Amino acid sequence: MPKKEKAVEETTEVETVAEVAESTEATESSETNTKALEEEGDIAADYLEELLDIFDLDGDIDIDVRQGRAYLEISSENGGNLRLISEPDTVEALQELTRLAVQVKTTSFSRLILDVGGSRQKRVDELSRIVNKVIDKVRESGEPVPMKPMSSYERKIAHDIIAEAGLSSESEGEARDRHIVVKPA
Repeated sequence: MPKKEKAVEETTEVETVAEVAESTEATESSETNTKALEEEGDIAADYLEELLDIFDLDGDIDIDVRQGRAYLEISSENGGNLRLISEPDTVEALQELTRLAVQVKTTSFSRLILDVGGSRQKRVDELSRIVNKVIDKVRESGEPVPMKPMSSYERKIAHDIIAEAGLSSESEGEARDRHIVVKPA
């Protein structure tokens, strides 16, 4: 019997060592991932700074890591001339160009998010208004309602708003035609 108890203790010790190793690997992986995202942010900021200089636009670039993505915000104290590039379609295009520039340097896919002059919050507010209208329509009719195609970032925001309202939603379609269908709960 003593041998059996010793085997159980050794197994427990081995499992504990394995758990510690997994925890350490997860922490190191998280730190490595954060460093990679910070590097991605630095590369993106350099690229955007050059663009701002070329177009003679004033702005400060802040880099952050949020929800597993590099997040860059270009702002100016009094808005300055950033309004020239803060329209949602323009920001989306700049974001894609910046992602490509990062991918060329890192050889890794980039999911960075770009905000120019508060354009992201403006888009979230506009999207909230649109989604709430669709939610009302679904509640009134009891039928599923498709929305217009939108980016994955916007679909995530819309899915969250829809879930908070107690309804369900699914993304359908491919590539640029990917859209959400809002359904009754």
